[in-house]
Formats: sequence, structure tokens, C-alpha cells
Amino acid sequence: MKLRVVELLIITTVPALFLAAKGWPPLVPTLASLIGGTLAAGSANAFNMVIESEIDKVMSRTKHRPVAAGELTKKQATRFAIVLMIASLLIFWYFTTPLATLLTSFAILFYVAIYTVLLKPNTNQNIVWGGIAGCLPVLIGWAAVTNSLSAPAYWFFLVVFFWTPPHFWAIAIKYHDDYAAAKIPMLPVVATKKRVYIEMWFHTIMMSVANPTTWTLFRDYDVICLVLNSTRPSCQPTLRESFAHESPLTSILCFNLNRRNSLLEPRASARYRKAYTRRDHSNCQRFEF
Repeated sequence: MKLRVVELLIITTVPALFLAAKGWPPLVPTLASLIGGTLAAGSANAFNMVIESEIDKVMSRTKHRPVAAGELTKKQATRFAIVLMIASLLIFWYFTTPLATLLTSFAILFYVAIYTVLLKPNTNQNIVWGGIAGCLPVLIGWAAVTNSLSAPAYWFFLVVFFWTPPHFWAIAIKYHDDYAAAKIPMLPVVATKKRVYIEMWFHTIMMSVANPTTWTLFRDYDVICLVLNSTRPSCQPTLRESFAHESPLTSILCFNLNRRNSLLEPRASARYRKAYTRRDHSNCQRFEF
């Protein structure tokens, strides 16, 4: 089994259990989720090693895996994977909930059939969509407690979803030559560094946007209004009211970008002013630093 990958999956499962239970989760579903999740991840990884055994032989990072190194035959590894899968599903079925069992089945199938067979060898966005399999433990942990899914579970799912590509692209950058030799079209292998960095930043920013904590910060604190060379912050009432009543944001970012204060003006950067808007949005009160 790929123990480091299993650790990451377990790390995301545990918080989901606590969030779903709104406190300490029940002991039996918690232990079943951790044990069953470990077995499910081990099963998916074993199937992966069977399918990618020839690729693993080419890569220095993976050439010592049991099947690639010849310690196990493909037949033996396949049997092992099947046993782990059955044991995992039985544990989820008897000790958690039907929905958690269904999601676990889907996670194994998605990782093996969709990611390993279809996505990984054929597209440079393989880890973006293939990463869905790695996000499912969040939903599995939630469903193991509630037998349902709700908004917080999906938000947590999105956080992990956007976190996954930058993490694995960083690994692909380190092992660029390995992936190139194996002809696996990871983004750092087939794209320019600039594009890789842009996409990594995009997913990192989206991870922050998807994080409910970010919205909580905006809701609980005033947002700084950046005003360029202005004697009075400009906050349009219609926009202000819209954000105040319909958005999680309780303050707005105000920019006074008139012709005289254009960003293209050479000395514009020296004329920045910062202002805070109060939560009642009755006006924009200015506080210069």
C-alpha cells in the first residue's frame, strides 16, 4: 500500500467525522471509517500498482514497489486488492451507513477505472479530475455519521479538491524526468513553467475561496477599502447594499479609480489610502495609515 497516500486520506476523514457529529463522533463508526478507509485506500493502491507495474519499473520513485520489483505477481497483487476491497466494504456496511458504503465503492472504482486507466495516461489535467477520488473520504466520513450529505461536507470536499493539484504538481516538478521517461503527461512535463505556476496559484486561491473560514473572516471583520488618491472613499450605495444584504461579505472593497487617479499614473502608488467600512454600511468612514 502507498502508506503516505493513505495517511493523507485519513487526515481528511477525521475532521469530517467531528464536523458531522458536531463534537466527538461515535466510537464505532469512527474506528470503522478509519480501518475501512485504510483498507479501501490500500485496495485502490494495489489495483493501481497492478495496472501501472510497467510504468513503475521506469520511474526511480516507484521501481521498488512490490509488483514492479517482482516481489509479487500481478495475480497475487490483484487477489490482495480484492480481499482488501471486500473487507473494507463489509466494515462500512456493518458498522457505518449504507451511504458511506456506497461512496467507498465509488471511490475505489473512480480511482482505479477513471483516474488510473483513463485520465492519468491521457490528459495533463489528470490529477485535477482524478483528485476527486482523494476528496471522497471527506464525504465518506460525513456520511458514516449522518447517512446523509449537507453543505459543510461539500465545502470541505471543495477545499481538498483545490488543494490536490498543487500538491501533486509539486511532486511532479521534483520527479519531472521520471514522469517524462514514463510518458505520463503530468502538467509540469508537458506545459511551460509559467502555465504550471499560474494553475498552481489558481487552485491555491480557489482553495482559499472554498474555505468557509475565509468567508467567516470577511463576515466578522471589516474589509479594507483601498482608495487611490482620494479625499473621500467612494462606495456606490447600490453595490454596498447588495453586498450587505445578499453576500456573506459584510463589507466591500472600494476602489476609486477615476482618470486622475489612474493606476497608470507614475506616482499613483505613492497615493494609496486605506479605509474601513463599518458593518452597517451607512457610510464609508476613512482611517488613514
